[in-house]
Amino acid sequence: MSARPARPVRLGPRSVAALALITVIGVIAFGWPLLADGASAVAGRAQDAPWLFAALLPLLVAVVVATIADCGMDAKAVAMLGVLAAVGAALRPLGAGTAGLEPMFFLMVLSGRVLGPGFGFVLGAVTMFASALLTGGVGPWMPFQMLAMGWFAMGAGLLPDRRGKRDARVEPDARPRPAGGAKARSLLRGRGEVLMLAGYGAVASFGYGTAMNLQGWVILQGGMSSGISFHPGDPVHENLVRFLAYCAATSLGWDLGRAVLTVVLTVTIGSTVLKALRRATRRANFEAQVTFEGAEGSGEGPARVR
Repeated sequence: MSARPARPVRLGPRSVAALALITVIGVIAFGWPLLADGASAVAGRAQDAPWLFAALLPLLVAVVVATIADCGMDAKAVAMLGVLAAVGAALRPLGAGTAGLEPMFFLMVLSGRVLGPGFGFVLGAVTMFASALLTGGVGPWMPFQMLAMGWFAMGAGLLPDRRGKRDARVEPDARPRPAGGAKARSLLRGRGEVLMLAGYGAVASFGYGTAMNLQGWVILQGGMSSGISFHPGDPVHENLVRFLAYCAATSLGWDLGRAVLTVVLTVTIGSTVLKALRRATRRANFEAQVTFEGAEGSGEGPARVR
């Protein structure tokens, strides 16, 4: 049975709790227009609510990133984070303004897959922050973009990493059976993995666009046709119909372009990029432990990395 690949960030209880907290708050921040009751205070202050969440989310994202880093992100992981975030930030302007063609989403999917959900969340949030500074896209939408991109990359890291059953092409008696017996599973690699990532990239691209639409839909209240505008206090099903019409009218083409480009890049060069990322991860040896060999208490013997 193949060993699970080393990852730069192993999520501990504190990191998982922080991610769960920001996820719950993020769902509220994005979805409150469809969750708030008509008589609630937040519905009565519909124009102010996005600004409140825009001020709150950066602090929460910063706390989560700091918590994950404090739980085991060493210098090598920080260096890899900086390189990938810089590449992602540089890729974003290449397709900005052209039918939603954003190649950075492709990189986020593959990076999250190889480097894990914890690193993926940090990478997504940091990359979006860096790209906003690079392109001048700083505004009340930026914290929502950071959180949505963090979820996007984290989701790729949560995809199954092993096959459901033993490869049928291997004869049962060809080699000794692993300790897990019939339950042993091999790592999911090759074309099956690429197709899974392409499918995830397509679905998650629409998910990202839909989440950001929820944020913009409320801010643009009153500036568009009343047939697709958000009406505070209206029944959920009526606002949901308006929201779907808003998505179809304003961003469906952009989301489709983003999804198609992500799929095309993943299928064509995804395998090569995955190999490069895994090779860099192996060379970085994130999970190596420093041990001291020599006479106990003598202070002799060099430190060795195992």
